[in-house]
Amino acid sequence: MKTAREADLEEEPPQENGVIQTTKDQHSSISPPGSTVSGAPDDEHFSTYFEEKVPIPEDVTQMFSFRKLWAFTGPGFLMSIAYLDPGNIESDLQSGAKAGFKLLWVLLGATIIGLLLQRLAARLGVVTGMHLAEVCNRQYPTVPRIILWLMVELAIIGSDMQEVIGCAIAFNLLSVGRIPLWGGVLITIIDTFVFLFLDKYGLRKLEAFFGFLITIMAVSFGYEYVMVRPDQGELLKGMFLPYCEGCGPAQMEQAVGIVGAVIMPHNIYLHSALVKSRSIDRGNKKEVKEANKYYFIESTIALFISFLINVFVVAVFAEAFYEKTNIEVNAMCNASDSPHTDLFPLDNSRLQVDIYKGGVVLGCFFGPVALYIWAIGILAAGQSSTMTGTYSGQFVMEGFLNLRWSRFARVLLTRSIAIFPTLLVAIFQDVQHLTGMNDFLNVLQSMQLPFALIPILTFTSLTSIMNDFANGLVWKIGGGVVILVVCAINMHFVVVYVTSLSSVALYVLAGLLCIAYLCFVGYLVWHCLIALGFSCLDVSCLASRMLTGHNDVYLLKDMDMDSDTMVERLEEEHVGGVVINSDTVRS
Repeated sequence: MKTAREADLEEEPPQENGVIQTTKDQHSSISPPGSTVSGAPDDEHFSTYFEEKVPIPEDVTQMFSFRKLWAFTGPGFLMSIAYLDPGNIESDLQSGAKAGFKLLWVLLGATIIGLLLQRLAARLGVVTGMHLAEVCNRQYPTVPRIILWLMVELAIIGSDMQEVIGCAIAFNLLSVGRIPLWGGVLITIIDTFVFLFLDKYGLRKLEAFFGFLITIMAVSFGYEYVMVRPDQGELLKGMFLPYCEGCGPAQMEQAVGIVGAVIMPHNIYLHSALVKSRSIDRGNKKEVKEANKYYFIESTIALFISFLINVFVVAVFAEAFYEKTNIEVNAMCNASDSPHTDLFPLDNSRLQVDIYKGGVVLGCFFGPVALYIWAIGILAAGQSSTMTGTYSGQFVMEGFLNLRWSRFARVLLTRSIAIFPTLLVAIFQDVQHLTGMNDFLNVLQSMQLPFALIPILTFTSLTSIMNDFANGLVWKIGGGVVILVVCAINMHFVVVYVTSLSSVALYVLAGLLCIAYLCFVGYLVWHCLIALGFSCLDVSCLASRMLTGHNDVYLLKDMDMDSDTMVERLEEEHVGGVVINSDTVRS
């Protein structure tokens, strides 16, 4: 006579390649890339980034091969575009204008932290063959999974709005105001659909196009850097000496803003998915180890290039506009016959810049060519990050909901949500209100960071998921400390923003939302701590763990374990009270 546990296991759908094939009522697992979802016609084809896989050349005689590095090159550069989006560019120029070179070390530190987090994301995708959203789908119960999906979607939409704003401002600057901001917003809708079909020409050509956009940004902002000729000694001093002499609250807030702009939640989900585009035998430990090595090298190179581009922007505004006043800029704009003189009031207050004003002041001080080249760089940043943001949304939706949409439908939905409020502001307000939305959007994305960082540390620390590639003690401790610091910094950023609202009603609303927010973050942290080895926190499984010695019993859904193996493992370990259902494996 079968036990209830065995009966539950037999009722589970069959698995293929370690991934459960689901029915329409089961949302806890996902179909592997390339397979159709239950209920969808077999001949319906959804075009995604994974239509083809790049083969890896065989070269067993060398410890390092440039041919293999070239084959793995691509995902890291697409990932690095999130470090160059309009929100990052605005953070860079404000950092230079407010603090000079003094916060370059913060930018360097944030980029290094970002690299370490991207390493975890890439390893998860390589080792499991599944991206972060898919693993969350398998491991979290239904309600937390849906909440997690909504939070990540909010981050993607917020990023999308920043990219739309950046593109609209670029079109306005390039046309000398002839294209209104709302017109630039509408153009961005159209060109996004055009660019997203470039991968019809092949995966490598799509990656080459992204590389071309990064090159445009490097040339554009590099031109500004050469023209301004910043002090190299001050630049190196600001980059490698962690100090901020004479800095006040404004500079400290800007330092927090740099971290929030650089480390973006949806980018963790994106990178874990992009690495699946290479042909890797996950059953071969040597190949997996090799893939992890080359992906890390590629990511390091990509983020180094993105860091240099960010340094260009910071250095330009640090050298040319640090401690400048509005009246000084107004005088220069008058002298150069700029039509934007009225942007700078006749007072001695410090210059406040954003993406739009940044281009204007460059034009006033260094001529119209500098303004146009700045606008081209912003346009390239907006277009490239718009496309990668759309891919992020597609991967997240497919992973969390086991729902596959065509790119057209996906872009139509998220772009409509992002465009509507942006278009309203562009029509009824001025450019100051449009760029002012970036502050709110940065806060929104800062709040979503725990929903990417905590899951990625949780799952990469579990041997039941990562096998021999699970995080060691150093990575567990280091990752935990890094995530704690990043989340604390960004929460400070949120608190500063909320306290500036000066409204009792908004305070009350923010307080209620914070309670719900902290409860959910606490739930994720609880699971993360158990994965890190704090087994005493899982009270319901304490007795089972004392018998088995496993710290990850609450997550027994191994990536490549079929139902029969699961039964044998549970019977061998005598784990009582473990329920395996369509949502998750939990005690």
